[in-house]
Amino acid sequence: PDASHPTSPFFITPMSGHSISRVFRANLVHCLSLSPNDFQIFEDALIGINSEGSISFVGSGDSISQLSKQFNFDESLVQVLGANKFLVPGLIDTHLHAPQYAMAGTGTDLPLLDWLNKYTFPTESKFADLNVAKKVFTNVIKRTLSFGTTTGCYFTTIHLESTKLFSDLVSKIGQRAYVGKVCMDRNSPDFYVENSAQDSLNSTEEFIKYVQEDENRRKLVTPVITPRFVPTCSETLLKGLGQLATRYNVPIQSHISENCSEVGWVKELHPDQSSYTDVYKHFGLLNDKTIMAHGIYLSDDELKTFSECGSGISHCPVSNFTLSSGVLDVRRALDAGVKVGLGTDVSGGYSSSLWETIRQSVLASNTFKFGGKSYKEVNFKEAFALATLGGAQVLGLEDKVGNFVPGKAFDAQIIDLEASGSNIDLVEWDTIEDKFQKFLFLGDNRNVESVFVNGRLVAGTSHKE
Repeated sequence: PDASHPTSPFFITPMSGHSISRVFRANLVHCLSLSPNDFQIFEDALIGINSEGSISFVGSGDSISQLSKQFNFDESLVQVLGANKFLVPGLIDTHLHAPQYAMAGTGTDLPLLDWLNKYTFPTESKFADLNVAKKVFTNVIKRTLSFGTTTGCYFTTIHLESTKLFSDLVSKIGQRAYVGKVCMDRNSPDFYVENSAQDSLNSTEEFIKYVQEDENRRKLVTPVITPRFVPTCSETLLKGLGQLATRYNVPIQSHISENCSEVGWVKELHPDQSSYTDVYKHFGLLNDKTIMAHGIYLSDDELKTFSECGSGISHCPVSNFTLSSGVLDVRRALDAGVKVGLGTDVSGGYSSSLWETIRQSVLASNTFKFGGKSYKEVNFKEAFALATLGGAQVLGLEDKVGNFVPGKAFDAQIIDLEASGSNIDLVEWDTIEDKFQKFLFLGDNRNVESVFVNGRLVAGTSHKE
C-alpha cells in the first residue's frame, strides 16, 4: 500500500535474547522489494531495536501495550517522533571515490578519459601523504553520513597505507563500508601508477588481511578487489585479482561501459574478447559479488551475462550527466534480471548526497520518454528502493540492511521536515506521501536529524561528537 495504518503488528519475530534499547513511534517509510507496489508508508509505526543494534520488532503504534509486554520494555522508553518526522532506512551508496571528494564540484568540463588525466590522477597522487588522506577521508565519511548514507562502497587510491587509514577512520566514525585499494599498472601517468602487477597484488592482499584479521575493523569494513578499469590493468594483474577474489571470497568492484571512447579502447586492448563484460569474466572478476559502476553501453548479451553471473550495476546518473557520458536505461537492466543500486560517483558526480542521485535517476529515466516515446519510467518510489534495498542487493547485504524487516541491523535515519533552515514548505492538505516526496526532491542534510548504523547514533544534526 502507498500508505496504511495497520491495526495489528505487521512484522513480528520471536523474542531475542537481547534487551530492547530503543523504541521509536514514528512515520515509517521503506520498501519490501524494488516494486512500487512494495513501497510502504506507515503513519504510526512502532519499531524496537535491541542492544545488539538489530531490529527486534516493527508493529503499529496502537500495539504498544502488547509489544511492551512481549518484548519486556517499559513504555517510557518509547520516543515519539511526531507528525512531520520520518524514520527511513539508511541509504546505500554503491560507488564513490573517497580521494576525489577533494575535487567535488570542480572539473566538470571534460569527458571521462580527459577528466581522469587532467584532474583525477593528479588529485589521487597526493594521497601518498597521510596528512592529506586523513583530512579528506574524514570529511567524505562525515559528509556522506550527514546525508543519511549508512553504507558506502569506496575506491581509495593506489596507496596501501592511506587505504589502511581510510578503513580505520570509517570504522571509528561508524559508517558501514566496502573499501578497495585501487589497482592500476599500465596506461597511467608516471607519477600515479603501481610499479608492477605483483606489487599491486601484494598490497591488495595485505589490505585484505589487514581488515579480515582484525575483529573490530571487520565489523563494519569489507575489503574489495578494485581494478580501476580494464585499460589501466594488465592481463597479469587482472588474472591475479580474480584469483585473490576467489581465495579470500571478497567482493569485486570496477567500472564498465561508462563512456564510448572507453569502450572502444577496451576493444583495442582485448580484441580476443567479445565484449567489455567478457574481459572481466575471462579473468574471474564477474560473479555474484561484483559491483560494476555505470554499464551505460552494455549490450543485451552483456546484460544477460550480468544476470547469469549475479553481478550488479551501480547507476550513477549525476556523474553520467556531468561528464557527458550517457544515460543508463535502468528499466532495461532491471527487466534483464540485473541487480541495480545507486552511486554518487564522487567526484564525477559533484554531489555526495545520494538523495540528489535519487532525484537524477528519476530524471535520467524520464529522458527515455522524450519525443513522446512509450516507456515505463523509474518513479520516485522505485528510485528510493534502488537507493536502499537495491543497493543492499548489489552489495550482497540484503539479509542485513536495506529496510526495516526484523532481524536486520538498524541502519536508519530520522528525517525532520520542519528542521531549522529547511528547504521544505508544507501545506495543510499534504498527504503523508506528499510530505515524503517533498523531502525526497527538496530535502538535504539540514533535515537529517539522526543517523544510526547498527543501532548506534553516528551522525545527523542531533549528533554531538
